[in-house]
Amino acid sequence: MGELPLDINIQEPRWDQRTFLGRARHFFTVTDPRNLLLSGAQLEASRNIVQNYRAGIVTPGLTEDQLWRAKYVYDSAFHPDTGEKVVLIGRMSAQVPMNMTITGCMLIFYRQTPTVVFWQWLNQSFNAVVNYSNRSGDAPITVRQLGMAYVSATTGAVATALGLKSLTKHLPPLVGRFVPFAAVAAANCINIPLMRQRELQVGIPVTNEQGQRLGHSVAAAKKGIFQVVISRICMAIPAMAIPPVIMDTLEKKDFLKRRPWLGAPLQMGLVGFCLVFATPLCCALFPQRRVPLTR
Repeated sequence: MGELPLDINIQEPRWDQRTFLGRARHFFTVTDPRNLLLSGAQLEASRNIVQNYRAGIVTPGLTEDQLWRAKYVYDSAFHPDTGEKVVLIGRMSAQVPMNMTITGCMLIFYRQTPTVVFWQWLNQSFNAVVNYSNRSGDAPITVRQLGMAYVSATTGAVATALGLKSLTKHLPPLVGRFVPFAAVAAANCINIPLMRQRELQVGIPVTNEQGQRLGHSVAAAKKGIFQVVISRICMAIPAMAIPPVIMDTLEKKDFLKRRPWLGAPLQMGLVGFCLVFATPLCCALFPQRRVPLTR
């Protein structure tokens, strides 16, 4: 077997990002929860393979499949612009297990005010970590800006949840099950722009087809953040809208009435099943890169 050629473009995803199917295959790989189980040594080995290849050095015996595997392992743990290792729960591969746990608990404990406050706070805290960890560009954000954004977003999320909860007290029980989704949707509109406010101020990096940086674009930042909000809301719909309907039906059956302890794990499993597909498919709704915009 000859040495691997140096003309493989690992700056871009393996699959055609101009099509939804190509983006979906890309994000099914990026959000694979198994990447969380990789050790620090495995992550460093993948980073070395990728950085060496970009520098024109091919690891002896490396195959094209191994190169692409190393690229996706590298992308799953390191920020594409800053090169920093992303905190574990902020990685895209943590989206399904973390959201399965938090969303499942929001849907289970939606009746009591203290539990509503706690799980909405925890959800927005997790979202803040994800949004900051996956921010576009390498423009720094101060601790003060980060703190103000987090407090504002969390306060908005909790207030929305409690307000909707009080409005649905006299409505059918099924309506109350959708309060967590409505709160999450509203909170995403607050959380994401606030956590990424720096991008709205200075813009995000714009490059040409060769990857050379041309400058920063505020217009691109606005469009990108809007699309992130839409995809996050769409991502929540299956996991927060389908399980409540199913559980409302099942809880009226004798099977669950005799085994009430099955309700929580069953609902958590339904949420996880929905997220396994909703997370990558909704991430694939919009291309990550577009033709450069004017500033």
